[in-house]
Amino acid sequence: MARIIGWGHTPFGRLPETLSELLVSAGREALEHSGVPAAEIGGIWLGHFNSGMVGDAFASSLALDIDPDLRFTPATRLENACASGSAALWGALDAVEAGRVDTALVIGVEKMTHLTTPEVTAGLAGASAQKEEAGVSFPEIFARFVRAYAAEYGDRTDALARIAVKNHANAMANPLAQMHKPLDFEFCRQVSDRNPMIADPLKVTDCSLISDGAAALVITRDEAARGAARAVAIRARSQVNDYLPMSRRSSTELTGAARAIRQALKAAGLGIRDIDVAEVHDCFTIAELMTYEAMGLAAPGEGHRAIEEGWVAADGILPVNLSGGLKAKGHPVGATGVSMHVIAARQVLGEAEAMQRAGAERALVFNMGGSGVANYASVLEAT
Repeated sequence: MARIIGWGHTPFGRLPETLSELLVSAGREALEHSGVPAAEIGGIWLGHFNSGMVGDAFASSLALDIDPDLRFTPATRLENACASGSAALWGALDAVEAGRVDTALVIGVEKMTHLTTPEVTAGLAGASAQKEEAGVSFPEIFARFVRAYAAEYGDRTDALARIAVKNHANAMANPLAQMHKPLDFEFCRQVSDRNPMIADPLKVTDCSLISDGAAALVITRDEAARGAARAVAIRARSQVNDYLPMSRRSSTELTGAARAIRQALKAAGLGIRDIDVAEVHDCFTIAELMTYEAMGLAAPGEGHRAIEEGWVAADGILPVNLSGGLKAKGHPVGATGVSMHVIAARQVLGEAEAMQRAGAERALVFNMGGSGVANYASVLEAT
């Protein structure tokens, strides 16, 4: 079992920094926070989706600019769509747990806001099955989930609006979040000039943000973590990949997500009721709703109860996305999975400040690439 012993996190949003500057900033902060000298880092893993959004297609060695002592350190870029950050973390964990390195630096980064919305949409569309879905935007892909879900279980417009309201309210307590703007229920549920339809029935308030940002983690083996100022155990983790084409998967459940979360909880010897706080992949509000069911919080078709009855609210039985989630914290694609683990680590150590869930000891992280294709789940706890 490896331990997280330090982290760094830039603000998310429309930022002036370059891709290189963002990843250097987060990585440098993580090293300083961990107290680990750069010379002791055995490897660097970089999560970065790119898909043509920046020209830096070979970005792994940009991390060497964090500190001169990182020169000649092995560095690898990993890509798994919106789960690229978790892919980088899994790669580093594998190396540490196998004994190949003692301490690793994980960075997730993306630079997106210099592009127009159509350009970003085209880049993100590279994460879908080109043979069947070329030219289909991700809002439209997730709108298909909404339509299929409504046909099976009934209209859930109100529940989706409540998810947006919750996550924007949570982001108000997160100084690193992109959007510090509370939204009310009626605004989120209605189409308007300020909340136009993006892909019927998904409106602007149902969609995550186009963002720049970076996050970083320092992880180490158990023995080395004993002298650290702080340590968070990744008690269990699971990765499940499903078929890429939507035509080969259910449109009313996140099958791969449910399998990954179930496997992680089983490996940890826990049930969902043993989890105190969760950070999950709400790229669109329907994704969070379906994740409630994938987590086992609610039966199929009953996910709306989790939001409508307050189970996932900040003061509920299992607060979800106290950071504001992708919806309001922001979604710089390659950084998202790393950011989720930073937030979860802060929660279980009681260091989440205004976001803190009192008494949180165990956190669940669920990060998803594509439309339920690459699924990463982990359970974190303080040690």
